[in-house]
Formats: sequence, structure tokens, C-alpha cells
Amino acid sequence: MSLIEKYAAYLPVTPDTPIVSLSEGDTPLLPAPRLSELVGAKVFLKFEGANPTGSFKDRGMTLAVSKAVESGATAIICASTGNTAASAAAYAARAGLRCIVVLPEGKVALGKLAHVSHCGAEVATVRGNFDQALEVVRFLSDEYGLELVNSVNPFRIEGQATGAYEVVDALSDAPAYQAMPVGNAGNITAYWKGYQRYREAGRSQRLPVMLGFQAAGAAPIVAGHPIENPETVASAIRIGNPASWKEAETARDESGGLIEAVTDEEILSAYRLLASREGVFCEPASAAGVAGILKLAAKQFFSPEDSVVCILTGHGLKDPDSALASAPEPLLLDADGPSVARALKL
Repeated sequence: MSLIEKYAAYLPVTPDTPIVSLSEGDTPLLPAPRLSELVGAKVFLKFEGANPTGSFKDRGMTLAVSKAVESGATAIICASTGNTAASAAAYAARAGLRCIVVLPEGKVALGKLAHVSHCGAEVATVRGNFDQALEVVRFLSDEYGLELVNSVNPFRIEGQATGAYEVVDALSDAPAYQAMPVGNAGNITAYWKGYQRYREAGRSQRLPVMLGFQAAGAAPIVAGHPIENPETVASAIRIGNPASWKEAETARDESGGLIEAVTDEEILSAYRLLASREGVFCEPASAAGVAGILKLAAKQFFSPEDSVVCILTGHGLKDPDSALASAPEPLLLDADGPSVARALKL
């Protein structure tokens, strides 16, 4: 069953809406026992890297592209740091639509760029950052009638809200806290909307406190002003002027939560910890939420009875360069059993 079919009652669709799906959603909510010990609460990992294109973007893209087809669109366009582009390219291919992707030059991880190219999207790179790329696609969308599928598209937000529905369905209620990375800020906006809608429908008893974390070099919401040249190893959240800035602040304020910054060192430490201690390989930006709760835990922020859901937004293979840069060099040995045994101290 597609994500749209599963949650049709909570989405802006009708029986006549054509469904463009790659069987997205139903991603695992994994207990994290070792992380729970470190944080002092019951921590769960929502692994969005299990979506068809390896990131949470598929939740919104299935709905955005389905509605684009319903409206008669023949082409879609987006700006991207990589994940949105990969998702747009895949769903456009599925729907038979033209897809145009505008990327900031030199700022997109290799795994994402390979995915986009092989799905048949037309790729243009611009000399500038993501925010400037988004200005370009807004212009092209307005001037040439292309369907814009960035998170400024309301159907993207509605689709991404299904992540909150799945969390509640798995836990039988909303968690006490939800932690997540914040880049363009559409996802924290979507999850908060989803939790509110599910509670209004009687599907949960409470609302979570929303905890958002930006990379310190790309933290405009924390700073209170746009960042002209954002920089961080977490390329998926390297955004200096989020499109959903005000909505993210609303999610923070209405939930009694916070949006804070974590350093690249804290992000990479959490990234390595997730893989080595929990067996979950996510891309660096995905680890920002985990870095954030570890930082809060050092201040005794959580209680043992608290449930904390961390949204891991993308798969680790999205950014192989970062993975290899932080990995130890493998041993190079002669193909001889005793020699290998000695080197491994067996």
C-alpha cells in the first residue's frame, strides 16, 4: 500500500488523485539501547534512510508529484543540496515528467549527485549556495509554469507529516520529545503539523516537545538572522535562510521546545556513535538531532521515563566522502592466514 493510500484520510487527496508511489514510508522506529544509556531516557531512531531514495524527502515528494500530475503539470523543478533532487528525479521518472534540478556548485554529496543523474533529471549547477539556487528555481517556476517541489510546496509538508503518524502508530502515543535536524525547516514544520492533526483526531493523548538542531556554521534560526555563507560538514542542512523559518519557530514555541546549534565535531561524533554502537548508518546531517540530545543530556535535561524519538533523515551512503574521510584506513596484508591472524591479534 502506498503512503498516500495508507493515510488518505489525513491528506489533501480524493479518490481521483493519481498516486505516484515507490512504496515510501513504513520506515523502522528502532529502540536505541546504548544511546538510551548515554542520554538517560528511552531513545528511538526513526530511520528515514530506509525510504526508496534514501531520505525522508520521499514522503513529501510522493504527494507533491501526485498532485502535480493531477493538475496537468508536465515538468517539475527544485533547488537542492541533494536529497530533494534525488527524490524529485526518482518520482518524476516514475510519473513520466520532466525534472529540472538546480544545485549549488560543489556543495552536493557524491552519492546524491549520482542518484539524480541516473534518474534522468536535467541538472544545472549555479555559482552560489542553496538559498541562491532556490531563488533561481522560484523565478523559473513563476516565469515558465514549472511545478516547484521544494518544501515551499504545501503538498510536500503534508506528505512529510506522515512521519509523525507512523511514530504515533508505533508507540501508541506521541513521544515526550522529538529531536531532528533543521535545515530548510520544512520537516520540523511537517512533523509538528502531523502530531497536532493526529491528536485532534483522537489518535494520541499528547503532543511532543519539538527539539530542532542546526549546524553551528549554518544556524540562522539560532542566530536570529540569515547566514550569508553557511558552512558545515552536514551538507543536507547547509542552508542560511530557511524557507520554513517562521513555521519552525511556531513548532518550537507551540510545543515548548527549542532550536539550538551543534558543532560539526558534535555531529560527526554522533554520526560515528550511531554506526559503531547502534549499527545505524545515517548521513552526517541526520546525526544532528542525536548530537543535540547528547548535548542536552550533559545538562540532565531528560528523565528516565521520557521517550525521545530522533529522526534520522537520510542514509549514510548518501555521503560516502564524509564516511570515508572519518573512517580508519583498512589493514593491507599478505593473503596468508597466519599473517592475518597475527595482525588481528587472534
